Amino acid sequence: MTASQPPEHRPGSEPGRHNLDPHLDRYAARTEGMTASEIRALFAVASRPEVVSLAGGMPNLSALPLDSLSSQMAELIAEDGLVALQYGSAHGVPALREQICEIMALEGITAHPDDVVVTVGSQMGLDMVTRLFCDPGDIVLAEGPSYVGALGSFAAYQAQVVHVAMDDDGLVPEALREALAHADKHGQRVKFLYTIPNFHNPAGVTLAVERRAEILEICRAHDVLVVEDNPYGLLGFDGQTYPALRSNDPDNVVYLGSFSKTFASGLRVGWVLAPHAVREKLVLAAESATLCPPTLNQLVVSRYLSTHDWKGQVKKFRENYRERRDAIVSALEQHMPPGCTWTHPDGGFYVWVTVPEGVDTKAMLPRAVTARVAYASGTGFYADGFGSRQMRLSYCYPTTERIREGVRRLAGVLESEMDLVRTFGSVTTRAVSGPQFPGPDTA
Repeated sequence: MTASQPPEHRPGSEPGRHNLDPHLDRYAARTEGMTASEIRALFAVASRPEVVSLAGGMPNLSALPLDSLSSQMAELIAEDGLVALQYGSAHGVPALREQICEIMALEGITAHPDDVVVTVGSQMGLDMVTRLFCDPGDIVLAEGPSYVGALGSFAAYQAQVVHVAMDDDGLVPEALREALAHADKHGQRVKFLYTIPNFHNPAGVTLAVERRAEILEICRAHDVLVVEDNPYGLLGFDGQTYPALRSNDPDNVVYLGSFSKTFASGLRVGWVLAPHAVREKLVLAAESATLCPPTLNQLVVSRYLSTHDWKGQVKKFRENYRERRDAIVSALEQHMPPGCTWTHPDGGFYVWVTVPEGVDTKAMLPRAVTARVAYASGTGFYADGFGSRQMRLSYCYPTTERIREGVRRLAGVLESEMDLVRTFGSVTTRAVSGPQFPGPDTA
């Protein structure tokens, strides 16, 4: 079914057939790919306390100084409530934009606060960038696999995603050249490369420093914009901060940042750093989408940055996530059956697991939830139905004990699945026709 089909040709529109959605004939064509995740209902079960969820990418906020933050939020309302609770600029609070520039300087970025646009999370920034640059049918290049939320935005604006291969060192430059050459040969218009260079979601790998300049050069040569999504950049387990792509090519890179992973995801404060001309259009797009980002949330973040040892807090987060990374890698080595492989992240939230031939992680998921463990199946991270042998495991939220128990349960489910495959052969689920839109449990 496509929303652009005449009503008489759409499923459910036949005479005498009852249509559960009375608005079916009214939707715009762009809604065709807007389907909720087929596994979303499972996560209602997965959220139960007896289920170990290795699925969602929720940051662990237990290390935050909540007493101090609560006092400061009360002071903020008492002292600046008339400003904090009022409409603000779509551009963002000036003081926060200055602080964001100081944060990006840690990654080698030199930026002016005027070129920063504060957003309601970096997801809003990604949505606006896609809206500004992509016409229906345009090509967006993205690593394969890629972030679920990005694939959803690209689908919403009817862009076509072409995946570019990765290895343990991130995006493969030669694969990028081949994708661009193929698009040129077929007269396809590539608007931008979307990349998560540091501690990739979902793959957990990091783009090698020696590849970064080469990838930027390839994109410049083909007149292709680069959209750099970097929510995890400060969460390297050895404390290393990699040079941002933006730091090497400010005129051709749009940079997306967020406080969701380094402070508090519930505040939904992110930003876009864009070339000056693009900045103007981003502000207009922000005004049409939200009028303005919440002033209160921005001031909370700004006060936190100015009064707390936020770098020390990030260090605590890194230590917590490193401990959890060590727990999940150790458990995988101990419990997973032969034939499984996984990435070894040096930062961020995720491990990307590949299971033996014949096992379908999407088909296996209901049985895993029954065994009280959940993960994100790999097909959700591709726009083309691939990923049936992969799964993303998130180690950011559970305790180390829960992580080890979750992996033990998962290994048992996988061993049973492999026994079934050996006995009856493999059964593959039907590939979806497009990306599945994320919920908070799978982001």
